[in-house]
Amino acid sequence: MRTGLISDTHGDPAAWEKALGVLGDLDLVLHAGDVLYHGVFNPILPTYEPRRLADVLNAFPIPCMHARGNCDSEVDQLALDNHILSDFAFASVEGTRILVCHGHKHSEQELTKLASRAKVHLVLRGHTHEPGILLIDGVTIVNPGSCSLPKQERQVPTVGLLEDEKIKIFDIDSGVVYTEGELPRV
Repeated sequence: MRTGLISDTHGDPAAWEKALGVLGDLDLVLHAGDVLYHGVFNPILPTYEPRRLADVLNAFPIPCMHARGNCDSEVDQLALDNHILSDFAFASVEGTRILVCHGHKHSEQELTKLASRAKVHLVLRGHTHEPGILLIDGVTIVNPGSCSLPKQERQVPTVGLLEDEKIKIFDIDSGVVYTEGELPRV
């Protein structure tokens, strides 16, 4: 099963479509929040079209689960068919239990404790726009970065993929693997 891992699209349909082009065929998409609004600390890009991204997401034929980001609001929910206002979403993909959250309210250590109590194998988070894969106390924490607004100058727009217990984060401009890892055997 191919699961797209995405976060921080910030109203950018061009970035969403580019990310999907890199990921290829998917069975499920997990989105860790900040779907439509650009946020007051982010630049407004020429590709910022939140209404168009809402239309694209509403027509998206693949199941997509969202967790609420700090830039997601009730007015954003009015434009979307999928629910985006829960702080957490849970998924099970081929026996891998996944907790999806934005990550702005909890440290990685707090998320690890929460995941351990819920017997979760993988935590998908966003917020920092910095891609990475960490293993803390047997819990894999994945931040796919942002396909729209990478934060640091040397960073590139990124998106993640979970397939066969392997995690890859891709540079969506080049399609090259930015970083990769595996879920630990349980």
